Amino acid sequence: MNLILAVASLFAAIFPMFTYLLIIWWLDRNEREPFWLLFLNFIWGATGAIILGIIGSILFQIPLTTFLQAVSDGDASKLVELSSAIITAPVVEETTKGLFLLFMMMGRNFDGAVDGVVYGAAIGLGFGMTENFLYFLSVVNVPTQWIFTVIVRTLFSAVMHSMSQATFGFFLGLAKFRPAILKVIFIPTGFLIAVFLHFTWNFTVSFTATTVFGFLILILYFMALFAVFQIALFAESKMIIRELQEESQYGIIPSDHLLYIPYVSRRNKSGWCPQGIPQKIYVQASIRLAFRKNEYRHSSVVKQQEYLRDIEQLRKKIQSMLNNEHKSYTNSQPFFN
Repeated sequence: MNLILAVASLFAAIFPMFTYLLIIWWLDRNEREPFWLLFLNFIWGATGAIILGIIGSILFQIPLTTFLQAVSDGDASKLVELSSAIITAPVVEETTKGLFLLFMMMGRNFDGAVDGVVYGAAIGLGFGMTENFLYFLSVVNVPTQWIFTVIVRTLFSAVMHSMSQATFGFFLGLAKFRPAILKVIFIPTGFLIAVFLHFTWNFTVSFTATTVFGFLILILYFMALFAVFQIALFAESKMIIRELQEESQYGIIPSDHLLYIPYVSRRNKSGWCPQGIPQKIYVQASIRLAFRKNEYRHSSVVKQQEYLRDIEQLRKKIQSMLNNEHKSYTNSQPFFN
């Protein structure tokens, strides 16, 4: 084994995926999730999803191999190999990656479609990192092939894993605060699209004649997913404006602050927030208040009580910061119209 390329394989697997992770976390501009939680999703993709994926692939492939051998007229080895790539891998791997995402969906830190994209992408990147490392190690004795493998898997294959789970996460985010009937529609739809993207990539790159189409499809899908992500962020911003306007009417947040808090390009500027108020904490609390109010409106009666407690605490926290600056705002804390 080429020891230098083996060490380089570790670096080539970790550094790009972790860089992608930081970029995705940064893009979540309205309410960034705790990085430790994002990293936890990344680790699941890199370990748990891989381990379960290996076990699941073996169990899934056994009956599929038996069936192909039974219906094949001759040597079924090529069919078995192809089925492993285009049937077993998409179904099993998207399932093992998605298990943790379903768990995250039930938590309080999963607020909607944007969070689903971010957490799903993190899981996919972790999976891609480990898979990349194994692929890189398999070709360390052929330097030219190693370079080609690193480029293709870093720019495309691992990104595919990230995009497929980001897609599933997006649909989970759409489903979270929707009625049960829509959950039944959105969750399977997101999973099937994730599997189909994985299948399309694996199928096209399995044949020389269609490889170019695989690259083109992945690029176009990336552009579409990025556009959807930006639309979801824009929808979040509109929601923040709507919810905080109501807080301004209640006297919780000064109306002039609404010119800054909901807008990424303005909220970090100096001068608008009175001196003595921790601006970053104040902005985060205000945005969190908007999210909790929106979640309250769209959650079940049982969950509403949890969100209501958060809303009350956040209002008190905001008023405390503002009152410390001797600002005169009403102490009444109405709930919703």
